[in-house]
Amino acid sequence: MWALPAAARAYIACAVLAAAVCAAPVVRGGPAVSWGEVVLLAGVCAAGERLPRRPLTLPVLIAAAVLLPPASAAVVAVPGALVRPVGRRPAWVRRLWHAARSSLAAAAASYVYGPGLGAPRAPDAACLPAALVPAVAAGLVLALVGAVLDGGVLVTAEGRSARTAWRAPVPAALAPALVHGPTGLMTALLWHSPYGPPAALLVLLPVSVSSWVQDRCRRERAAHQATVRALVQAVDLKDRYTRGHSERVGRASVLIARELGIGGERLEALRFAGTLHDLGKLAVPTGVLRKDGPLTPEERRIIELHPEYGHEMVRGIGFLDEARAAILHHHERLDGTGYPYGLAGRQIPEFARVVAVADAFDAMTSTRSYSRARPVPVALAELDRCSGSHFDPRMVAALVRALDRHGWRPEAVIPSSRNVPVDHCSVPGAPVGPPAAGDRTDRGGPG
Repeated sequence: MWALPAAARAYIACAVLAAAVCAAPVVRGGPAVSWGEVVLLAGVCAAGERLPRRPLTLPVLIAAAVLLPPASAAVVAVPGALVRPVGRRPAWVRRLWHAARSSLAAAAASYVYGPGLGAPRAPDAACLPAALVPAVAAGLVLALVGAVLDGGVLVTAEGRSARTAWRAPVPAALAPALVHGPTGLMTALLWHSPYGPPAALLVLLPVSVSSWVQDRCRRERAAHQATVRALVQAVDLKDRYTRGHSERVGRASVLIARELGIGGERLEALRFAGTLHDLGKLAVPTGVLRKDGPLTPEERRIIELHPEYGHEMVRGIGFLDEARAAILHHHERLDGTGYPYGLAGRQIPEFARVVAVADAFDAMTSTRSYSRARPVPVALAELDRCSGSHFDPRMVAALVRALDRHGWRPEAVIPSSRNVPVDHCSVPGAPVGPPAAGDRTDRGGPG
């Protein structure tokens, strides 16, 4: 506690004192206190605090604000806040703060619902839809008071500006309140129905299941991203001359995809495809990848196997799905002169055509130890010149539109002492200086 700035200590102390004043009528045991409801709601709230993402806290506190007077609602919030998992120290100070904050927010929400808007404490079906507005208002006040109090802690304890502390968190807190306001009201309606509290608590079951599913999806997405990062890091460690190239190709692929109207899971898959397009280089001998000077025909054949190597490496990774085709075919060309299978035109998967353009663009606009970066306009002109033969004109046009909107900041790779100039502008069967000539590992094909 004493490690906190004096302003933060005073702020927390005032919040705790205010919460104690709000709860004082319950502690004195006034006749209006329904201890059975208080204990049951507090127990459900405490159990919800131990679940991932705490799905039950907001609807239970809204239900308490509807069912109970402000003092009782303030008490309902305390046990859950005290058992809430805390990741940083001092834990007891953080739990005390959460208890005070939740208690004040619940009391304010209860006051708005009852004395403020005059809604009944024991709502029934006859109260609908009139009681819906007070319930939603109570949920908004609950979220708003909590967000404002949290912002005060950030200002006093961490020295953040008021604009930073409140600008984003306050609006973000309102959307869940709008969703859970009706849930809290439905819980209160069933609470006083012939079926009683057990039926009311069943309303919270779908909320809990939905939150559990969302948490699982979030964890799965995080695991996917960690997997991709690990694979990209492995490529960067082996082929340090193109470090950062994979991430930039993924970023450029997303820019193109958005211009084409690709979204949702397909957009995420395309980002993975662009980021992992060179994964097969892990199977290419390091001496070939880092060789100075021209490659022999045999070494070139080895290099040209990297799309197939990459495809085999990700074959069993289910979440990559459509990205696998892009990894396999991103060196195919519209005129059929690419590799590994010489596909032409629409035979080349859409994702592969996107990644091919993004790959060539970054290869040309990145500074390497063996080649200088070309200006973005020059790179785009080269892409346009090879559009229709090497690259899909739709993808090139989409990249041009995206860069007009968002711009591009090429990131230079750390140069190496092995700075042997190499001519990358000759590609068999292609005009001199095509855009695909930016990557040393293919001596004439993008990375």
